[in-house]
Amino acid sequence: QVQLVESGGAWVQPGGSLRLSCKASGFTFNTYWMYWVRQAPGKGLEWISTISVGGNARTYADSVKGRFTISRDNAKNTLYLQMNSLESEDTAVYYCARSPKFTMVPSEDDDRGQGTQVTVSS
Repeated sequence: QVQLVESGGAWVQPGGSLRLSCKASGFTFNTYWMYWVRQAPGKGLEWISTISVGGNARTYADSVKGRFTISRDNAKNTLYLQMNSLESEDTAVYYCARSPKFTMVPSEDDDRGQGTQVTVSS
C-alpha cells in the first residue's frame, strides 16, 4: 500500500536550519507530483511547496519563499524540504503528500504521511 514516511523534524533555534525527508513506497514515485503542507497548533493545513514529477518545476508559498527549498530524488523515492532561516512561525507538524497533478491546495483525497514535528524556539 501507499506509504509516505516523514523524518527530520526537531527542535531548532530561530535562524537555524533543518532538512526534512519523506520516503515513499507502494507506488511509482516518479509519476506523482509531491508537495509539503504543515499544520501549526490550533490552525488548519497550510500548503508550503509543490514539486513536479521530474523535479524541474517548483512552487512555494509566500511565507517560505526564499527560505525553503523542495527537491526530490526519484532514484531513492524520496522527497526533501530544506528549511533555512527558520522562524517561530514555522513551528508545525510537516506532512508530505502526493498528487496526480499540480496542486497548491491540500486535498483529503491525496495520500499524506504521518507528519514530523518542527519546533522553532529559543
